[in-house]
Amino acid sequence: MIAVVAKQDLIDVVGAKGYLDRAEDLTLYEYDGGVDKHKPELVVFPQSTAEVVQIVNIAREYTIPLVGRGAGTGLSGGAIPRSGGLMVSFARMNRILEVDLANERAVVQPGVVNLDITLAVQGDKYFYAPDPSSQRACTIGGNVAENAGGPHTLAYGVTTNHVLGLELVMLDGSVVTTGGNESELPGYDLVGLFTGSEGTMAFVTKVIVRLMRQPEAVKTLLAIYDSAVDCGNTVAEITARAITPVAVEMLDGVMLRMVEEATHAGFPMDAEAVLLIELEGLTEQVEEQVEQIREVCLSCRAREFRVARSAEERDLLWKGRKNAFGAVGRVSPFYYVQDGVVPRTKIAPALEHIRKVSEKYGLTISNIFHAGDGNLHPIILFDQRKPGDLEKAQKSGDEILQFCIAAGGSITGEHGVGMEKMELMAHQFDGDSLDAIKSFKMLFDPECRLNPGKVLPTGRGCLEIRQKPLTPATTL
Repeated sequence: MIAVVAKQDLIDVVGAKGYLDRAEDLTLYEYDGGVDKHKPELVVFPQSTAEVVQIVNIAREYTIPLVGRGAGTGLSGGAIPRSGGLMVSFARMNRILEVDLANERAVVQPGVVNLDITLAVQGDKYFYAPDPSSQRACTIGGNVAENAGGPHTLAYGVTTNHVLGLELVMLDGSVVTTGGNESELPGYDLVGLFTGSEGTMAFVTKVIVRLMRQPEAVKTLLAIYDSAVDCGNTVAEITARAITPVAVEMLDGVMLRMVEEATHAGFPMDAEAVLLIELEGLTEQVEEQVEQIREVCLSCRAREFRVARSAEERDLLWKGRKNAFGAVGRVSPFYYVQDGVVPRTKIAPALEHIRKVSEKYGLTISNIFHAGDGNLHPIILFDQRKPGDLEKAQKSGDEILQFCIAAGGSITGEHGVGMEKMELMAHQFDGDSLDAIKSFKMLFDPECRLNPGKVLPTGRGCLEIRQKPLTPATTL
């Protein structure tokens, strides 16, 4: 429990309108985009780095566990306050502080919505490349925490490739800057260390992001298949021919029908799978690649190959892809999204394994994923009101991720480990590797108060090999 005096000290920092403590309000902060839940005891909304420092100092004085939160769109339980305590929401730290087009960068606060960066600079023909499907809602702070990706990061890279610098508030109240305006700085790559650390080592209070020039030409292609296996094999064949689109997205028949019914984007209702492919670059290069990819798709038994004829048609196809999760919500009251990675050559076997898991547990599983880099997003439909349905969905997800590991892949491509996949970390890494990860956590958070109970599996956390907050008298 947060002591009354500690609560008042925190309220004094953020003001009468800068916190929430009523049960009905806290309910809105007990979940993210995943399936786990736990309420915080108090939510505070700082508006500056100085306020974050004061909050951290008070939490340290009273030994309060903390968890940071962006927009709550995460899909692995990363922002769930497992130990209750204090939630620090960055919703009010949402300003773009500086745009420097001459040096192709911007300085933003962590609560800035991803898409707002592109909207701020697109009139000058620039954009911010990492584009999660939730980019209209997700925030940069959350993107940094999870090292978020998106459809167009096949060629451009994920968040860590576009973060030049960070301002961090450490748990001792110090403010540390890493990286900077320059693309290369001497010393350790601390920006890379903290990007993807899932809010377990420090609070991010400022981010310097890389901006990119809009390409000269863009083409969006749609390849339609009567076989999901043929569709999956096409991805490997595109790579084998040394063609690198900026995006290669795959939707199976179950998913594309849900998407089409919701968005009317132009996906064929009778297909077993489609590939949504995007090319960018110089006009002549893009036109040549369109024909190369047409040849690949048809050789892999695509029944039809389309090229979007206008910007409006292109936007409609991407609207279907970006709004896919909402389309699923129209069909199923609950769904569980997974985030495994396999080598591109293993996409077809992975789809077959997912089909078998679906049959084994009697649950519908639809597939939509970043096929270009093998990042699978099987979406498991279930009904939490039915006894045992959630457990079946979770077991299905675990079996799919174990296949990904066995195939030489990973348990996460962009959603993070959070609390959802932490036990699978022991399958992904050996003991020495897990101990190395733990050593970084302990270096920055020796009391395990920052986002406790995340990433490391039971048996590799703090104190008696469990990751939980410690009391002041406890020693390691």
